[in-house]
Amino acid sequence: MKLMFLGGAMLLACGSMAAAQEAAPAPADTATTAAPAPAAPKGPETVVHAPTATADGCELHVWPAERMNSITTGWLGGGLLDAAIHANRDSSNKTLMASALDSPSQLDALLSMDLRGLLKLSPGTTIVTHATPIERKSMNAVKTRRSDSKAKCYSELIVADLFYQKAAIYGRSLKTLFLVRDFGSDDKIDFQYKAWGGNGLKLFPPKEGEDALAALDELVGVFKKNFTEYAGNEAKAPRTPEKL
Repeated sequence: MKLMFLGGAMLLACGSMAAAQEAAPAPADTATTAAPAPAAPKGPETVVHAPTATADGCELHVWPAERMNSITTGWLGGGLLDAAIHANRDSSNKTLMASALDSPSQLDALLSMDLRGLLKLSPGTTIVTHATPIERKSMNAVKTRRSDSKAKCYSELIVADLFYQKAAIYGRSLKTLFLVRDFGSDDKIDFQYKAWGGNGLKLFPPKEGEDALAALDELVGVFKKNFTEYAGNEAKAPRTPEKL
């Protein structure tokens, strides 16, 4: 977390707090026409994390989310008026989210977990992180490997969206959209699973006089909890080729 963002973020966070509110559901994705895969970034943009076991030629490539969103709705149930009432609050929330879950922080949080175990990968899988998020609008467009890796055993983990919501009935939560794609040894998707993980928040966003660092730490903890939830569901998904 970067303290240089915190001061400015807290000035925004100390603004008017909305009453209890309800969030609208996250927008669905729509498949688009296939496009060629861009090459993986070079140099410090791409970092290789060797396994503790003997490397076996398998790779997992990981990208952070580009997009963060905050939706706060009250008893009006959404709509333009509700959005206008809570615009400042949502802008403040996104600033705070960016200070806690910027691209490096997302990758650090994921690397602190047992990605190989949670995703049922071989212990010898090499993890490769990419600092630059994937452009959100191209999420469904690219059907081939997003890096130029020629690994004989290749998969991808993409964080697609970070979505904070405060609902009048359901309270506060962070939802995260993840996408796993398994290519095997070629450039064709053998399996993919895209789904949300979501869990409640108690401290975020912090109110005036509350511990802001604790609230931001909670956000990171719930992000990790969301991935654990997602990975558990991904492991139970049928391992049949995805029709694209």
